[in-house]
Amino acid sequence: MPSLEIQERLSDLATKVDSIGIVLDVENMKKNIAELEAEASVPNLWDDQANAQRVTSKLSSVQGELRKFESVQSRMGDLPVLFELAEDEGDPDSLAEAVKELESMEAVVGELEIRTLLSGEYDEREALVTIRSGAGGVDAADWAEMLLRMYTRYCERHGWSYEVYDTSYAEEAGIKSATFAVKAPYAYGTLSVEQGTHRLVRISPFDNQNRRQTSFADVEVIPVLEQSESVDIPEDDLRIDVYRSSGPGGQGVNTTDSAVRITHIPTGIVVSCQNERSQLQNRATAMAVLQAKLLEAKRQEDRAKMDALKDSSGGSWGNQMRSYVLHPYQMVKDLRTEQETGNTSAVLDGEIDDFVQSGIRWRKTISVAP
Repeated sequence: MPSLEIQERLSDLATKVDSIGIVLDVENMKKNIAELEAEASVPNLWDDQANAQRVTSKLSSVQGELRKFESVQSRMGDLPVLFELAEDEGDPDSLAEAVKELESMEAVVGELEIRTLLSGEYDEREALVTIRSGAGGVDAADWAEMLLRMYTRYCERHGWSYEVYDTSYAEEAGIKSATFAVKAPYAYGTLSVEQGTHRLVRISPFDNQNRRQTSFADVEVIPVLEQSESVDIPEDDLRIDVYRSSGPGGQGVNTTDSAVRITHIPTGIVVSCQNERSQLQNRATAMAVLQAKLLEAKRQEDRAKMDALKDSSGGSWGNQMRSYVLHPYQMVKDLRTEQETGNTSAVLDGEIDDFVQSGIRWRKTISVAP
């Protein structure tokens, strides 16, 4: 690799690291950590478990961000030295190792750049993700289940904790819907760009004539509520049903009526939870999900003038955000950013970082457009 190209890449990387440091405001992060550590050291902290959880979670998050940035700064300082040593020694293996470290740093700095773009009001929240099958019959139900696996694999690749609250299985194959929580800092800001209609084109495994089928599934992403937030819900506005939890094909997975379904009558919003064995726990979780959905609906009403920029649910051609083609060729393409890849199997296995990152950058450009 020509030394001039290396110098240009090193200079570009150093400029990006400096810019990231300014946006993150490292000194303010250190001050924030000190304040949170003071709060966490209060003897009676755990008398209020909700507040204690908030403080310790926030402290851990900010400490992790600071450590990551300081590690990048340290590695950035070592990079030019690695190339100088490799050049002095005239060792191809040393040069190859230095180039490998440069490429690794470019990837890490790229991720940090994305983090600096997550500055929306709710971006740092955890996320509630709901996937619903759309048009396409049994293929759409199967496609919804494939998307559920794609997102949970994405979470696993990033070390993010997630919990599936409810899964409604379709009769023949796949799922009608599923709701899961992603319990990681900035999960909402990151995954919110995945909201919209996802279209799949393939040879249907459920068609004995091997015909090509187009099917749709809708992805909804909303932020998790904090303890201080709530929506007043009159008891008369709720219909609460309890039922027995079930698995694929209607198989019962619990011998008691512990699953809970709550319908908010004025809006028609329905939420359910069956992941806990206790009916009380399922009811509490379902109410938390309903609160989040109602608060999000209220936010959308308050931002009515921005509706044109928001993907609506419908599972049809009109509001697609990404197309996945498995036949007659292999291609995944984001219709907003033009990001695409021919490695469809990797994408369906959760390798969607390029799509997520390009979506975040795209969202930033339209938010600052005149």
